[in-house]
Parts: sequence; structure tokens; C-alpha cells
Amino acid sequence: MRRYGVLAVWAILFCVFWDGALAEEITVAARAAILIDGESGRALYALNADTRCPVASTTKIMTALLALERCGLDEIVTASDNASGVPGTSIYLGVDEQLTMRDMLLGLMLRSGNDAAVAIAEHISGDTERFAQLMNARAAALGADANFVTPNGLDAPGHAATARAMALIAREALSIEAFREIVSTQRAVIPWRDSEYSRVLVNKNRLLREYEGATGVKTGFTSAAGRCLVFSAKRDGMELIGVVLNCGGWFEEAKKLLDWGFRNYSRAVPLRAGAVVAEVPVAGGFENSVAVMAGGELAAAVCEADAWSVETTLAESLRAPVEQGARVGAARLVVNGETLAQTDLLAAARVEKLDLAAALTRTLAVWPWRDAQK
Repeated sequence: MRRYGVLAVWAILFCVFWDGALAEEITVAARAAILIDGESGRALYALNADTRCPVASTTKIMTALLALERCGLDEIVTASDNASGVPGTSIYLGVDEQLTMRDMLLGLMLRSGNDAAVAIAEHISGDTERFAQLMNARAAALGADANFVTPNGLDAPGHAATARAMALIAREALSIEAFREIVSTQRAVIPWRDSEYSRVLVNKNRLLREYEGATGVKTGFTSAAGRCLVFSAKRDGMELIGVVLNCGGWFEEAKKLLDWGFRNYSRAVPLRAGAVVAEVPVAGGFENSVAVMAGGELAAAVCEADAWSVETTLAESLRAPVEQGARVGAARLVVNGETLAQTDLLAAARVEKLDLAAALTRTLAVWPWRDAQK
């Protein structure tokens, strides 16, 4: 523990006395907004971020998340009477028309098809009411303050979420590679049963064409919600996720917020996977100690004024046998007193138990007469 204590104190001193200016101020013209670090979830900027607002078609991020968690992309989805003819933006599904889940999701996220949202919801839950229950349960599991009534975000009493909730939901969805691929697609062509032509889908998210490093996510508009945008971009290994709700200049405000984030924050990696951070004494083994390494990476977006440290918890000693890869503690990245990331600390090698049988086996393995017999 003493060796590890020295390491922890070094990290704290290094970060607390890192001199720098606070992030510059910014004003965002929206009813509510937030910008978070996609890796750690840390909020870098917030404006009324915990006030519930109508969120229009950004709702479809949750619909897509549930579809990808519960269905295969090759599953066939059939449009019912309820799905066909849903008002608002549509991919013009015919009654009993069938598409793969992948094509439905492209229609959902690029064209913002309200009919595709209903078809997906009914495919998963049988009806939109039960699907809304799944949406709300999933939001609760993510710690996202939301109440979803429809799978598409059309105005409905009580249908609302906070900007922070939408950022958390988008962050979870972006952890799925298929979601990333879909929301970063600028143009797609999918079948159209009732037409001699295919459906050509163009992504409504202008940031994909206008902002360097843009990776997603979803636009939305209704008369009650106004213009809503959930967006993300990645530069120099750091991905930022933002939300603006009821924002007239949605794309320009999103660009301004992303520029501010990339200008003031950078990705810090104080502990990399596999890095040896300490040694722990081992009792009753062939070796007296074992090296301890980080099982994963600790990283987060930080600005120059942030005080950050790596704090660890380790057993004072271990008893042999110790298996390589065994969990022996944990490390946390703490920024301004808040834990932003954590990883297990693992034994870097195997330590055998010191007993007569093990000692005899080792001796015979290196005994000179073995070479003489060859």
C-alpha cells in the first residue's frame, strides 16, 4: 500500500498545480442545451439541461437504440395499418410492406420516418403503448430524465425529456457500431414496394456535410418542440455530444458549441490499459510480490484549469496462488472531485503457491539430467 500511496499523491500534485485559465464563456441561443464528453459522460456546458422539454424526432434515437439492442439488422419488419399513413415526415410505407430492420432504421434516422418508428415499435412490442414503456424503462436505466409517449416524437401530452437525458441516450446509442454507421450515413437507397423507383434517403443532419469530424446524430421539429438537434463530432480522439432544444439557429448553435468544446478541452489519458501502477506483496508464493496493471484505460475531456487525479484501491497483500489477470483492486479518474472513469487493477503475472510439490516440479523442470538425456 505504501508504494501505491506514493503514486496516488504524485498524480494529485501533478494535476492540482497545473496552472491554466478557466474555459471561456459561451452563450447558446436555445431553450435548453448541453455538451458532454462522449467518453466519460462529463458535462462541459449546460443551459437548462435538467428542464423537461418536447424533443420532437430526436426521440427516434431511443427507438433506434432499442431496435439495435433487441433485434437483428436482417429481421423483416412489416408495416401495419397503424404504421402506414402516420402523419408528418414519412418514408411512405404501404400496408403490409416489408423491409429489413436495417432499412427501417435508415428510413427512421435519415428521412426521420414517423411511419418507420411505428413499424419498429410494433415489431418489438406489438403496439406503441407497450413500446413507450420499454423506452421509459431504458431511459430510467441510463439515469435519463425522460417520459416518452410515442416512438417518433410527434407532439403528445407528457412526451418530453431533458437535454441531459437526450445526451445520455445518444451516448449509449453511439456505443453501438451499427448505430454509428447509420447516423453517419449521408445518403442511402432502400427498396420501395409500391413504386417503380427505390427510396433515396438523404440525411437531414447538415453537420455531416458542413462540420469537420461530425459523427451524428438526429434532427427534430414539431410546432411544440421547435427545432431540436442532437449532434456529435470527434477530433483528435475526443468525441463531444451535444443537444440544443427549441433552437432557431440549431446548426449554427451546434457548430458554435462544438467549436467551443474542442477549443477549450482535450482528451487526457492519465492511465493506459496494461500500464503497471504498483506492486503488491504476496505471501506464500515463489515470488514475494506481483506487479499490478490497469485493466482498461482512464480518459476524459479536461480543460487546463481542471484538477484531476488517479485514485486507487488495492489489497495490502495477497496470498498465493495468484492467477494472472485476477482482479486485485480498482483505479478511478477523479476530476474536480467527481469520478469520471474507473477500471479494474489486475495481477500482471501468475504467482504459484510455494509448497513441496510445486518446488519439486520446478526443480525437475530445470534439472541438468533432462538435457543429458536429449
